Amino acid sequence: MAEVEAEVDRISFLPLDVKVAILSRLSINDAVRTSALSPSWRHIWTHLPCLRLSSGDDPLGYPLDDDDDDTVHSRWIQRVHSLVSSLRGPLTSFHLSFFGAPDDQSVLQSLLDLLLQKGGVQTLHLEFPESQILLPWFHSLQVLRLDGCHVVLPTDFQGFHLLETLVLFFVQISNEDLDLLLRTSNKLTHLGILNCHASRNPLSVNISLPLLRHLDFDFPQFIGKLSVVSSPCLERAGFCFQLANSNLQNLAPMMLRLVTSIAMVSSLKLEFDVLKCLSLVILPFNFTIPRLRFLRFYLNVDTMDKRVCDAFFWLLRTMPFLEELVVNLHRGDDYDQVDRVAILMRELLVKKHDGFACLERTITVVRINMFTLDVIASIAWIQFFLLNAKRLKLLRIGYFRGGDLFMPSFIEELHKAEVTSPDAKVMFFNCVTHQTTNLCMND
Repeated sequence: MAEVEAEVDRISFLPLDVKVAILSRLSINDAVRTSALSPSWRHIWTHLPCLRLSSGDDPLGYPLDDDDDDTVHSRWIQRVHSLVSSLRGPLTSFHLSFFGAPDDQSVLQSLLDLLLQKGGVQTLHLEFPESQILLPWFHSLQVLRLDGCHVVLPTDFQGFHLLETLVLFFVQISNEDLDLLLRTSNKLTHLGILNCHASRNPLSVNISLPLLRHLDFDFPQFIGKLSVVSSPCLERAGFCFQLANSNLQNLAPMMLRLVTSIAMVSSLKLEFDVLKCLSLVILPFNFTIPRLRFLRFYLNVDTMDKRVCDAFFWLLRTMPFLEELVVNLHRGDDYDQVDRVAILMRELLVKKHDGFACLERTITVVRINMFTLDVIASIAWIQFFLLNAKRLKLLRIGYFRGGDLFMPSFIEELHKAEVTSPDAKVMFFNCVTHQTTNLCMND
């Protein structure tokens, strides 16, 4: 009988860093289970440098059968604490999503203090809705994202001197702590402050970051101040808010100062009521954003009037080298209102316009997005760009529904439009089915 050569367990003889890389691609429960493979795998999982945990999952797979939700949440955090305590190597990345309120808030703080003791944390993402945390000083931290929690800085806070990315989402923080956090994070390149609010007063934000390149700000319901100064490296900015008309009137001067303070950006996003807000102030026409190549703005068709149209024209005049424009159109269910606005838009838009350097020379791509393919709400905008963009190559109309119903009317209206660019093409894109319909306008 031929001697059968025993199979060699080559995987068990892999270097430690290779084994850890393999386990890093598994869930924590599966990674721990590999301890049963052989003695050489018994403690490999304790060298994991990254952990991603959610309260929707049970670390190590143990059931939580207590009827008291608060007790269950506390026990879950304690289990995570035990898991982190078992790690031998430095923990460089930690992502914890915790949906609940433990009966003892100290268990959350104890977990954060343990992470600090582990040392070496570079990426930290904490999602703690309705929980208060005293944010420790992680000296190696480079990426920080906080979701839904109430953040307090310690009195001896020294700053995250290596921090490059900071995102605060639905966070409650005092103006004093927010100012301290930003002032002591001079290496920040990416900042997002999204739907945050101050503990007692309206949110006040002063951004002065010499290396900042990307800024996203979503206005909360109550905003006291927002200013961007001394951020010469800023390349991309996005602003979004949707407030009551009375608040828009109060915020309009601040919004104008904000837009005119970011003349260095190459990409700008203005979502929801920003354009409406700009329409409430007297717009200067001697301001330019010379580096801007990409603009995305949102328009509620129901709020369209001559002043909103003038604000749009002002924006185009400030962007002489704009190359790509994205228009997100939204309309309500008041069809009488939409009909009135449609007439107004045709009067204001569907004609030759002068004084737009970007339409004359640089805009080659325009994307118009809407939920429903709607001739009434959008045809005037499409005709405006076909008529005035002399270098236009692609006009892309994206929609989620209504293609079968409205497409014949749309195509009929488009063939009536005057087209200036000899290379202009129109593409309809169904965002649900990913189907496209292409039209060459000069055929």
